[in-house]
Amino acid sequence: MTDESHTVKSGLFNGEHVVNRIFTWGQTNGSPVNLVEFLKQKTSLVKCALAVSLVAIPFCWGMAGEGEKAAIALSNSFLISQTSPTVHQGTQIILNGRALPGAWTQSQTGGVSSTGISDAGLLQMTGIELLNTEDPGSQPVQWFSDPVTNPLVLPARLIGPTRYLDITSLAFQAGWQLRVNGNTLQVDTPTARVLAVRQAPQPWGERFVIELDQPAPWQVDQRNQEFILTLDARMDSSLPVPATDTVQSPSQPSPDGQLGFLLSQPTPNQTRFRVGIPSSLRPRIWSLPNPNRLIVDVRADSLVNRNILWAPGLRWRSQILNLGADRFPVVWLVVNPRQPGIRLKPILPNPDTMTGIAPLAQTAALAQAAAAINGGFFNRNNQLPLGAVRLNGRWLSGPILNRGAIAWNDAGEFRIDRLTLQETLITSTGQRLPITHVNSGYIQAGIARYTPDWGAAYVPLSNNEILIGVQNARVINQQVVPTAGSRAFPIPADGYLLVLRSNSSAAINFPVGSSLRLESITSPPDFNRYPQIMAGGPLLLQNRQIVLNAEAEQFNRAFVTGKASRSAIGQLADSHIIIATVHNRIGGDGTTLTEIAQIMQQLGAVSALNLDGGSSTTLYLGGQILDRPPGTTARVHNGIGVFIQTGSKH
Repeated sequence: MTDESHTVKSGLFNGEHVVNRIFTWGQTNGSPVNLVEFLKQKTSLVKCALAVSLVAIPFCWGMAGEGEKAAIALSNSFLISQTSPTVHQGTQIILNGRALPGAWTQSQTGGVSSTGISDAGLLQMTGIELLNTEDPGSQPVQWFSDPVTNPLVLPARLIGPTRYLDITSLAFQAGWQLRVNGNTLQVDTPTARVLAVRQAPQPWGERFVIELDQPAPWQVDQRNQEFILTLDARMDSSLPVPATDTVQSPSQPSPDGQLGFLLSQPTPNQTRFRVGIPSSLRPRIWSLPNPNRLIVDVRADSLVNRNILWAPGLRWRSQILNLGADRFPVVWLVVNPRQPGIRLKPILPNPDTMTGIAPLAQTAALAQAAAAINGGFFNRNNQLPLGAVRLNGRWLSGPILNRGAIAWNDAGEFRIDRLTLQETLITSTGQRLPITHVNSGYIQAGIARYTPDWGAAYVPLSNNEILIGVQNARVINQQVVPTAGSRAFPIPADGYLLVLRSNSSAAINFPVGSSLRLESITSPPDFNRYPQIMAGGPLLLQNRQIVLNAEAEQFNRAFVTGKASRSAIGQLADSHIIIATVHNRIGGDGTTLTEIAQIMQQLGAVSALNLDGGSSTTLYLGGQILDRPPGTTARVHNGIGVFIQTGSKH
């Protein structure tokens, strides 16, 4: 065995000789018990008696009663204490020869291995479904199992921003072979066989049933108008499949909304189903035992109700909410900002410059955030921010147009209101000149100011700008730039750059060598004491009441009246924070601003702010996108990240 490559024993482990060295493991009816003999006497734990090891202990635990758990826990502690664990980890998984992204970790103690895969990676790799839980260290799942009569419970552990589910017992039960090679975890599963494929129309939509001779992993690649289901099982080419003659192309659903169905089989041990669906429908795919079968429900209301305490202070929720006759699928996270180890901060694709956009999942992973939601508005063409972003007391981008913003500190105090930043330059002659904006992609006549927090350089955003360099509170140069985007101009590291737009007469106030003084205040004044700020708009709720006034925040009419996907952030009465997303109503269009305000009310918010929406709407948790197919996410300029202190464990 080497550090680079070794095989994990997910079958029987010869640990009985280790266990038998201990006479007393626990007590039953007051008498000492030898663990092996104790387990052998329990008919419900026969499998544990055959494989006394760390591999079997999680499985035994799920079957044991309270009295039996004491002996198992002691055996676990003994085995772990014999040697220091060797830890391997990586970010790639090879499933039956196919590379899939997914964080994994593996610890070895005395030749016994325990393997964890991120819940996002496990969902993508196997199709496993996470069930509701109030214990962040114990995750019930459904995978060819009955959650009532035969629950599968996987131990969960949070390491930094990633939540790992221990698959050791699942791999043992399912007969998976696990091998580590460098930063890659190789998973080989028994070859399953497709026994039948049926299509069963339902009142709410369409159902496909795929019967299997044994459990098999599956993966879904979902787009707007189709999804591809890849099943790690072979299928006889003579097996009948549902008819496909209603649709010309599987990626283009027919006008009457019928589903297109296509079967292809790229390898002998893999079956791929390609289904074209109307954009208003989504698949829900889940599994059942006895017989083993995969259920594919294609319906408008495919959202699954969830209530998962993902980590201490971080809860994942999803539910269909009613507003009058309309139903809205809502996905949200509830964050306790006063939970030890939890912090919220703005996140950016590139912290060194305010230019750039990226998918939220990429930005969150780069920042090591456990969760995130898209943030404020931006110009998609020049990739610059349009609104306040304050990080650790620094204005990376200043507010505009008196728009709504949320401010907070590390003590868990939050403030949501409309925000204005007013800066004033005071010249050596006593002249007071207003600054229109600070570090902003918003162009307006007047004087703008750009600091090193904008980046190392500034590229003119309009023609005929006058650039004035200020270093150590003194003017060092002045120049006219005729053409926008002509080149980049350095921003003094210990100063700033003034940009005069359609205001050439003001240049006389800044002779080279003259001194300048700067005053800065916010409205409301107390916003200035918060180190973190993210703007959006419009303001939705204050004191539980809808205070929506989009016109006052200078949003255009089309934005005010439109229906679109929405993102929002709000504060509950108990000071917890909710970050929420909602897309189309079931069977209809997107959400209005009034409706997102009403939804935030239903979720219990006492104050709330609309964030950038439309294609930007994205909610992220632990490596996965919660609210939409990952392939449909747009690139965004910034977001709000939820951070959990590195190394926190439970």
